[in-house]
Amino acid sequence: MRRPDLSAPMTVAELVQYGPLPGVRVLGTTGRDAQVLDVRIVDRREALDDLRPHTAVVLTEALARSGWIVEMALRKAWEQAAACVVVPETAAAVHPPGALADRLGVPLLLIGGDALEGAVRIASAVSRPDAGRTALLADAAQRLAAAGPHVERVLAALHTALPSTSLALTDPVGGMLAGRRAALDSAQPVRLDVPGPDGHPLAVLVADSRSKEAGWASTVEAVLRLAVPPLTAWAATRRLAEEQLDRRSELLLHQLTHPSEDEDEQARAHVRAEAAALGWPLAGPLIAFALRPAVAADGGAAPVPGPVLRALWARYGIGGPLIAYEDCWVSWRSAAVGSPVPDPEVWLRQGEAQLRTAVRAIGDQLPLAGGVAGPTGGTDTLGMALADARAAAAVAAVPGSVVRADRMGPAQLLSALPAEALRRPAEVVLAPLLAADRDGTLLRTLAVVLDQGAAPSAAAEILGVHRNTVAARLERIRALGFDPEDPAQRLPLHLACRVLLAES
Repeated sequence: MRRPDLSAPMTVAELVQYGPLPGVRVLGTTGRDAQVLDVRIVDRREALDDLRPHTAVVLTEALARSGWIVEMALRKAWEQAAACVVVPETAAAVHPPGALADRLGVPLLLIGGDALEGAVRIASAVSRPDAGRTALLADAAQRLAAAGPHVERVLAALHTALPSTSLALTDPVGGMLAGRRAALDSAQPVRLDVPGPDGHPLAVLVADSRSKEAGWASTVEAVLRLAVPPLTAWAATRRLAEEQLDRRSELLLHQLTHPSEDEDEQARAHVRAEAAALGWPLAGPLIAFALRPAVAADGGAAPVPGPVLRALWARYGIGGPLIAYEDCWVSWRSAAVGSPVPDPEVWLRQGEAQLRTAVRAIGDQLPLAGGVAGPTGGTDTLGMALADARAAAAVAAVPGSVVRADRMGPAQLLSALPAEALRRPAEVVLAPLLAADRDGTLLRTLAVVLDQGAAPSAAAEILGVHRNTVAARLERIRALGFDPEDPAQRLPLHLACRVLLAES
């Protein structure tokens, strides 16, 4: 964080923001970043001919009653590089020259109260900018202390202290938690992490100030920093509640899917009622999903899922609860209430496609693989469906991939085996073929043929070659001592091909 320069000259925007002027209203959208170094009280028209640069020109009430004098003051201020023109709002014309102020880039400040009192306030702020900025920080600290560890109150206190600033609190991956969404649309927002005990962010505080002056931006950061401790307390309390709910949900899911034999009907009804209170779908048919951390492409282990995965699932997921279960995270959903029972195959294909889309979207921040199983009739068989989905996710080893439990074939099962441990044995098994296969064509052909149950026509379609080409390659493979139709050779050949292809 940049430390605010408390002694830097004040800008017009800061005079408005810090509040030394009661009931100030600004006309003109440009020129607010001009520094104010002096104050000049003008009670005669002739005094407008002799202004110093970076001066706040304060017109007395009597002089400001003439609209053309206010326009002249704006033009004279522009000619002599004055910072702004200040007039009592009660003396301003019915239609003050806001368009002229905007065109010239000289802000026109309409203040409540007496012009002389306003000039004194401006002079005080300009002569001691550090006092003004320190007063702002002190006021913000007092408001935040009164707000306590309550996110809405903290953001309200910040908005009061920084009236031209939009603020929002997001989860670590950018999901909106509280505040104003306009803060997230900024091209150059101010961001501060709200850290937890382990140093990882529990949330992110985002601010977008309409005042883009460098001095004001650094002061905004200083004010936001004051809000970090109460927001940390709030986020930690929220995280603790979520972790308690996670543990309770895991236990509840186990009770729901593995009822004890000596459990009476009343106890089972209580478990179902508690699950229903959490919004869990209970009426069948149900389709089950599983998410498992995948190994990244560089071989490093993916981060352990937790609050980040929960936040990503809320943004990109496909509905339903997300519960830590055994060695992965599981979810499930039911058909819409009152809708016709979906065709099982169509529903599974839709679920597979939707989960794949979600896993790939989440994969930018958390590499995952997924599994889909079902449909199942209800909670009595939900445990079996979840186990099937977990098994499918276990063989979906590639990040972003999704496997259906009813479609797990040899390729999926073999991909779940430890390739590093099997690489050398695979090279020994296929040594004659590898010595003769310069470009990998024979290895690829043998693998696809085995995938397709030794059917040359199906393999030719996948390889994009003619059936006769596959037949010729198979003859070469057989001449090297490998027969894909021999039951005794099929499994070791298939395993060896998959291990080596995965390595490449």
